[in-house]
Amino acid sequence: MAVPKRKTSVSKRNMRRSHLSLKNINVILDKESGEPRLPHQIDKSTGIYNGRLVLNKKTNKNK
Repeated sequence: MAVPKRKTSVSKRNMRRSHLSLKNINVILDKESGEPRLPHQIDKSTGIYNGRLVLNKKTNKNK
């Protein structure tokens, strides 16, 4: 069974875990609708991606 010879210091432990921290989410405001969205994602309110209509909005016909 492997047992460490020395106690790992707090500094060395934290250096090992430095890449595990939480990252900020990059949220941008859409140019067309002004709503926040993630980059490289379709704007769900308008269905536009990269200046082109990609997703048609569904209309509710039960009214």
